[in-house]
Amino acid sequence: MKRALHHQYLAHSTKSDSVRVLLEDALCILASLGIPFIGKTERSLERIAMAFLAVAGVTTSWKQATDKRSLKTRDIIAFHNENFEEQISPGSYDDIRRKDLKMLVLSGIVLNSSENPNAATNDPRRGYTLAPECVGLLQSYKTSAWNTALKNYLHGKPTLQEQLSRARVLEKVSVTLPDGAILHLSQGQHNELQRLIIEEFLPRFGQNSTVLYLGDTTNKFLHIDRETLTSLRFFELLHDELPDIIAYNPDKNWLYLIEAVHSSGPISEVRRLELQSLTKHCTADIIYVTAFLSRTEFRKWSSEIAWETEVWIADNPDHLIHFNGDKFLGPYPSAP
Repeated sequence: MKRALHHQYLAHSTKSDSVRVLLEDALCILASLGIPFIGKTERSLERIAMAFLAVAGVTTSWKQATDKRSLKTRDIIAFHNENFEEQISPGSYDDIRRKDLKMLVLSGIVLNSSENPNAATNDPRRGYTLAPECVGLLQSYKTSAWNTALKNYLHGKPTLQEQLSRARVLEKVSVTLPDGAILHLSQGQHNELQRLIIEEFLPRFGQNSTVLYLGDTTNKFLHIDRETLTSLRFFELLHDELPDIIAYNPDKNWLYLIEAVHSSGPISEVRRLELQSLTKHCTADIIYVTAFLSRTEFRKWSSEIAWETEVWIADNPDHLIHFNGDKFLGPYPSAP
């Protein structure tokens, strides 16, 4: 009678219990070492686990782990077929290098060595071996020494998952809100303009303002102060109707509705009328602002901008263009 297995990663694997347990253990170890599995299929996880076991020389017990062997990609395929119920073609060695071992090498768990140190990276004669500092760690798995060994191994060493997460953050546009909070927007000229609006426009023309709403292409409600917007009797928060940025100056009771124009339009007469209708119950006075990255962008849209609104251009941050009216910057009463 087969014993029950805890299928954490390989719920649909058809391998025997003994092999499956070993593969699950391998994946649990790799997860503990910070190898990211997001987006990986069960089959790809299975292959990563087998490659890890092959390089470590483990077939039955983690006590077998060693750094005294160097396997070429075709050796790894043979190891899979012999020990893990596989029938992988010897011609699939490139998948071993590019897919199965890639994250293990990047993380430093597996070292890429060769009898010929000048061999090309796609040379099948290159060898792979377990990093020496991983040997004792693997041998301690499922013993009382594991937690301490894992803690010592990870101490001061960023994991691959942390490195990749850091890289994703570096690829984003960082925005510092007036209260000092930092948000991260996806890259792009539109979001760069949003950053400039918050960090350059508001300190000049919206002193003491608080950002109540800021959206992103990947997170429509990246930042939102629902409580304050509700207290101002702002309209129902549907992203398609919201301007790009909403900021509030409590000293003047002014609410800035700001459109950051890159590929979409400015606050036109139609858009202004729409926003006026949506904010008819709002208790704050409304100021409409259209922002552009440059004068060139402004010229493309200047004929569409509504009267009694403001225009701010990021490459001339100290100036506003005021479209008509008897005030330079301030709210106007809605038409009766």
